[in-house]
Amino acid sequence: MRRRLLALLCVSAALLTSCGVLPGTGGPDRSTITVWLMKDSASQEFLDRFTADFERGHPDLDLDIRVQEWTGVGDKVEAALESESDDGNGPDVIEVGNTQVPRYVVGRGLLDLTLESAAKWGRDDWLPGLAEPGQQRFHQYGIPWYAANRVVIYRKDLFEQAGVTSLPRTRAEWLAATGKLNAAGRQGIYLAGQDWYTLSGFIWDEGGDLATEDGGRWQGALDTKAALRGMDFYRRLQSLGRGPVGADEEHPPQAGVFAAGRVAQIVAVPGLARAVLEQNPALEGELGFFPVPGKSADRPGAVFTGGSDLVVPRNTDVREGAVAVVAALTGARWDTELARTMDYVPNKAKLAGAVAGEEGAAAMAAGAAQGRATPSTPEWAAVEADNPIKGCMTKVLTGADPATEARRAAREITRALTVTS
Repeated sequence: MRRRLLALLCVSAALLTSCGVLPGTGGPDRSTITVWLMKDSASQEFLDRFTADFERGHPDLDLDIRVQEWTGVGDKVEAALESESDDGNGPDVIEVGNTQVPRYVVGRGLLDLTLESAAKWGRDDWLPGLAEPGQQRFHQYGIPWYAANRVVIYRKDLFEQAGVTSLPRTRAEWLAATGKLNAAGRQGIYLAGQDWYTLSGFIWDEGGDLATEDGGRWQGALDTKAALRGMDFYRRLQSLGRGPVGADEEHPPQAGVFAAGRVAQIVAVPGLARAVLEQNPALEGELGFFPVPGKSADRPGAVFTGGSDLVVPRNTDVREGAVAVVAALTGARWDTELARTMDYVPNKAKLAGAVAGEEGAAAMAAGAAQGRATPSTPEWAAVEADNPIKGCMTKVLTGADPATEARRAAREITRALTVTS
């Protein structure tokens, strides 16, 4: 009889409330926030700690973190954003590459987080290379999470042998030191001829850009005087080694070249040092790091900033919970925890002290303050698909007229960026 009574009570409660618990009973309804994060962005230990802490602070929310593979994720994200409503299985928070945000903004599938970012999250302090790609026409859709950028990885023993006793802080010092290092049997620097990410930093340092926007129309800018000065510095630096002029840094992978030969320097993310040591354990203790030098000693050179932003789909049915997850992950506490755990750069320059104890991450953080990203337009992917910058670089390095080749590449960039109806 008691069992029948309990069953009747449950049926009555369901009829009164449709779902959940009977009002006034004190049992809170719980919502699940589905979060898509990319593989290797965060350790499982970090995710476990974050989840436990977040759920303690939000007793009405459960986190469901699902790790995604980078390969093919773009189409998967677009499909999730194009869905008319969240069916309970779609993501409520998504990690995306910082330069991918413009692609997702076009379909109007992202939640506008301008108010939260301006009023609560310190938008003005974010690293430009993370924040700018997440913004479209003064509206913030992508919230900076973590950054990574190139530094100079160098051989301490080869610097000592060449008598280079202080690390260069300016471009002029860098050229002078690299010239001393570039001796018989030793490359001053290994810099592939088509490393356009590194070239971009030199162009930005000179006040130039890869492309510029005017009234919603983009056009290539490699032929400006500033961009040509950046290319000229690249040419001078690249000549102080034997990097292939017709290939980029992955052909062959520069980690292997650095590990196998007497190469004094490469320009790469600090994490590449692990690959170098795996191939040549004898270099343990001999690798050091410093920021890419700038034109003057008061600040490092500009660098391309990679990394991730967090976005919220407009079709989420748990908006407040999703925003709370973004606020927590990108806030000072957990952002610095992630940076220390994974050797990243935090999303604000003033948080760089969190990685001061790690030489590579500290060098990266110093450069990140001057970081930039590729032009904030979804059409930039078309430029990279058949990259005219690479061809321009090879021709200049083999003796062609820089201005002529830059004009040709700028026209090709403009064509790729021109949206035709």
